[in-house]
Amino acid sequence: MNASGCQTGHSKVRVVDTFGADVFHDREMRQRLPKSVYTRLRATIDQHEPLDEHLADVVANAIKDWAIDHGATHYTHWFQPLTGLTAEKHDSFLQLDDRAGAINEFRGSTLVQGEPDASSFPSGGLRTTFEARGYTAWDCTSPPFIHRHGPSPTLCIPTAFVSWTGEALDKRTPLLRSVAALNKQAVRVLKFFGTDVGVTRVDTTVGAEQEFFLIDASHLTSRPDLQICDRTLIGALPPKGQQLEDHYFGSIPSRVLAFMTECEQTLFRLGVPVKTRHNEVAPCQFEFACLHETANLACDHQMLVMETLMRTAPRHGLRCILHEKPFAGINGSGKHVNWSMATDTGMNLLDPRENTHDNLQFLTFLCAVIRAVDLHADLLRSSIVSVGNDHRLGANEAPPAIISIFLGDMLSDIIDQIEKGGATKSIKGGSLKLGANTLPTLPRHSGDRNRTSPFAFTGNKFEFRAVGSSAAVALPAMVLNTIVADSLLFIADELEKASPKKTELSDAERQKIINKLLKDIVVTHKRVLFDGDNYDKAWHDEAEKRGLPIIRTTPEAIAVLRDRKTAELFKRQSVLNKAEVESRASIFAEKYNKQLTIEAEILVSIAESRILPALLRHQCELAEAVSATEAADVDPRDLRGLLEDHNEAVHRMIAGMRKLSEQIDIAHHKDPIKHGSLLVEKVIPAMADLRQIIDDLERSVSHDLWPMPSYQDMLRV
Repeated sequence: MNASGCQTGHSKVRVVDTFGADVFHDREMRQRLPKSVYTRLRATIDQHEPLDEHLADVVANAIKDWAIDHGATHYTHWFQPLTGLTAEKHDSFLQLDDRAGAINEFRGSTLVQGEPDASSFPSGGLRTTFEARGYTAWDCTSPPFIHRHGPSPTLCIPTAFVSWTGEALDKRTPLLRSVAALNKQAVRVLKFFGTDVGVTRVDTTVGAEQEFFLIDASHLTSRPDLQICDRTLIGALPPKGQQLEDHYFGSIPSRVLAFMTECEQTLFRLGVPVKTRHNEVAPCQFEFACLHETANLACDHQMLVMETLMRTAPRHGLRCILHEKPFAGINGSGKHVNWSMATDTGMNLLDPRENTHDNLQFLTFLCAVIRAVDLHADLLRSSIVSVGNDHRLGANEAPPAIISIFLGDMLSDIIDQIEKGGATKSIKGGSLKLGANTLPTLPRHSGDRNRTSPFAFTGNKFEFRAVGSSAAVALPAMVLNTIVADSLLFIADELEKASPKKTELSDAERQKIINKLLKDIVVTHKRVLFDGDNYDKAWHDEAEKRGLPIIRTTPEAIAVLRDRKTAELFKRQSVLNKAEVESRASIFAEKYNKQLTIEAEILVSIAESRILPALLRHQCELAEAVSATEAADVDPRDLRGLLEDHNEAVHRMIAGMRKLSEQIDIAHHKDPIKHGSLLVEKVIPAMADLRQIIDDLERSVSHDLWPMPSYQDMLRV
């Protein structure tokens, strides 16, 4: 199997040959760098040893030559500011020599550090307009790559982005810090088990699944809500939506398949290991999924997946929509983040293996995750905040906004055994015989899956299913790393305190210490475990009784970042300082408020400038029909009734427009989180009321008069 996860063979030769062709990966490094430079650079990449700055000029020259060989004329420091997008400023390799001649030059100092304006990106008060200096810093753990989305290929150098004071203004910096924090504590735990031989570090791995919608681009000219907000602010459900469940895993439309194929080819060249493609549940909804990689690289690749989807779609006459809920009444889109921990020797620390009840190391890391999620469920919820995700969470395609853990039958049974004093057996899955000799006997897993759980164990990893489709996965990955690192810190401290000094533990002594600690963790934190139907109202009532945080809206979730407990956690793990945490609370709140206000104002504009004129034309036609019917000496009572009903609905719509405008003006507060709460309380209900009136009118107004493409028009490609 090659690096893209595809079987090799004649039909795959082209993909294999081009995989990573636009990435300065290990093969290129070996070929273009002196052996001593290559060895020292690999030590930084693999073991996270301090970067030797003396290597920079040699590496920079090699990268420049490679990029020019691939047609690049410009370079950019590619980073992830707190906008949720990526950022880049292009500079030419071209320099003037002392004879006014032109040469291509790229120095080590240019590779290592850039200086973008730090005041023009969201900083949450860390930077102001008169404090503009910021720095980008080369992250050599993520390889440089070449973007070909324009006529001039550009060398992209993944970098961190910090202020002049050193505070993180991006998502990469705290992610890397969180990886270091988890590595430190995980190695301590492995040392207790004696399995640290040959292990120099522990990384977290991530594999993200990206759901998205595709619609015909021609519809956008008449849908300002989709153009600007990426979601429909009005729109009546069509007679056929997803009721027949015939789209999921169906045959991929040829037009969509052509789009997907081009995306895959682009991503393969960028070294992004796209593995799966398929139709999702809703009409016009699809999915790509990537193989697992180290968290930092996976987060970069996920940004490239989103950028590639958005840039490729127009060439096929399509628009890609990454919003969590672009169409009301049908499934929205998520981004399931599959997360695990692995050593540099290839050991997955969340792999249960055979006889799981005897695998105390696995059970220790499992309990570390259980403890982490229970203690910091509110923080996990805050890591997935967005306007769009509030529409999606709790609907039929997404878990509710209550963070709980699904373990499955086998692990739940072992946890119960641990609580009672110690695990002695593991449930086996067995096999399935399908009743036909031509069908194979299938090995059956020891437990079912639970698609309603926000955080589910899925064999050898956890799947964080509550992440929204438009999200950058660096934030939830960073939070997961941090909270688990903190639990591993607790466990390592407890194990070391219980171990006699300078004495080798016997297996029995080690098992006794572990069993006591695991039992204490299970008894204290089992409330977060739930294997049932997360959609069931009874679970919501039960979760409240258990004391689990139930955070339904983004402003509530953002407020968690202001908690003292949150600041202390990030400080303890050296991931974010207090100012960096507070800045993120302000940035997320301001973004939420701005996006929601824009949506509300666009809805008013659509109602005033598009819907109302169409309604008045329809009203005139009805009035003319009533008059013509009366002139023909025919009883027009039914037509008059339609006219009166329509006129009443128009009055209600005008009142709804005025009320929404008033609520937009009223819902203000100098504190951005309180401002958001006012928007939730006042503006969102007014938007919903106005939408309901308009959607009802859409069903009764002549199709040729309705000024915007309907759901029925748009939900087919």
